[in-house]
Amino acid sequence: MTVMSAHPNAALVLIEFQREWLDPEHGRLNHLVEDRGLLDTAVHGAAAALAAARAHGIPVVHVPLVLTPGAPELASWTPARLGLRAAIPKAGTWIQGSTGVEFAEAFQPAPGEPVVRGRAGASAFAGSSDLDLILRRLGVTDLYLAGFATHVCVESTLREAHDRGYTAHVIHDACAAFTRTQQDHVREHVIHHFGDETDAAAFAASLAAALPAR
Repeated sequence: MTVMSAHPNAALVLIEFQREWLDPEHGRLNHLVEDRGLLDTAVHGAAAALAAARAHGIPVVHVPLVLTPGAPELASWTPARLGLRAAIPKAGTWIQGSTGVEFAEAFQPAPGEPVVRGRAGASAFAGSSDLDLILRRLGVTDLYLAGFATHVCVESTLREAHDRGYTAHVIHDACAAFTRTQQDHVREHVIHHFGDETDAAAFAASLAAALPAR
């Protein structure tokens, strides 16, 4: 795990802190999480990272997934037959206007915090997402990633951030997969190829060391 001073051009990127994941009553994906402790740790870690980012004035960028009924955005120019492109329309998750796409209460965007639009895919950069435009406008070079699921959307975003030239850091205790095995695989075999990892406490400490509190 890398512990370093936060880059002054850093941003915290929160991926899918929506009720689909975080609402025990209405979240369909919440019901599929097998390691509940992992999810609870991620919620607490992300809340701590969010508080630190806001306290020290680095940008917080919210990346929801919101699709129109039937999720035609995922079909693109070919039929959606396999993978998430096929599974999401069948499950009926992430549909605009549904309870699941609402931000979880503790992770509501604050005034002025950008919310990514147009995303259609696992990566936060996928489809017509305006994430890259937002980051470039803000002068961001270093991304600190938090969210769900570690082995799907966080990993996909990490890989694409690397290939787009960003320096990417995964806040591992602010992310969760469905199982510990999935989480550990990403940490042990994936992250070091495309960036590095830290934890919420080290992230907060690095901000405190590099930037004054607001």
